Amino acid sequence: MLRLAYDLHIHSCLSPCGDKDMTPANIVAMAKLKNLDVIAVTDHNSCKNCPSVLKWADEYDIIAIPGMELTTREEVHVLCLFSELPAAMEFDAYVYEKLIKVPNHEHIFGAQEICDADDNVTAAEPYLLINATNIAFDELDKLMEEFAGIYIPAHIDKNSNSLLYNLGFIPDEAGFKTAELASLARYPELSALHPYLARCKIISDSDAHYLGYINEAENFIECNARSRRSVIEALSGTQ
Repeated sequence: MLRLAYDLHIHSCLSPCGDKDMTPANIVAMAKLKNLDVIAVTDHNSCKNCPSVLKWADEYDIIAIPGMELTTREEVHVLCLFSELPAAMEFDAYVYEKLIKVPNHEHIFGAQEICDADDNVTAAEPYLLINATNIAFDELDKLMEEFAGIYIPAHIDKNSNSLLYNLGFIPDEAGFKTAELASLARYPELSALHPYLARCKIISDSDAHYLGYINEAENFIECNARSRRSVIEALSGTQ
C-alpha cells in the first residue's frame, strides 16, 4: 500500500469565489511546494479548468483527479470525481444543461475564468456557477454509474450547503462510500448521530479559494498504486 498526501477540494479561478491567482499552473505548483501527491480541482458545477490542471500536474509529477463541486437541487454541495478526463468533461456538459442559468455579474460575484494549457485566460463563463442545478441528490448513484465517477458529500459538518444541514439526514439508500468533513474532530459526534458514516472513509480537504489555503501534506489516503484510478478505487471502497 502507498500512503499519498491529498487535497481533493480546491477551487480555481473558474469558481467566482476563487482568487484570480488560482490558475491551474499556480495551484499545481503550490501543491508541489506543499508536498502533496494527489489533488483535485473542484470548481462549482464545472470541470472546464480540469484539462489544464491535468497538463500541469503531469509536468510536476502530481496526481490530479478531474472533478467538480456539484450543487444539487437541494443546494447540497457534492464532490464528483473521475478517473478519466473524458468522463469528467461529459459530466460537465450534462451538468451545464441542468444549471439554473443566471448571468454572472463579476462586480458582485467575481470572475469565472477558463485557462488554456499555457495558463492563459482564454474565456469567461457567462452564467453564475454557484447556482443550484436541477439534479437531485438521490439521482447521484445512477449518474455516477453512468459517467464512471464517484460522489462524496462535501463538508457535511458545515451549517450551509451540506448534506446534513440541508437534508438533515443521510438517506438509507445512499451509495456513497466516502464523506468529507471540514473538521475531523467532529467525526465521533457525527458518526454517533448518523451510523451510516461509520461505514464510510472520511476525508478532510482545504476547500481552498486562495493559494496559501491549499493543505499541507497532513492528510493521507492509502492506495494500491500511484494513479488516478487507484485513488478513485480507494475512495469508492473497491480496492
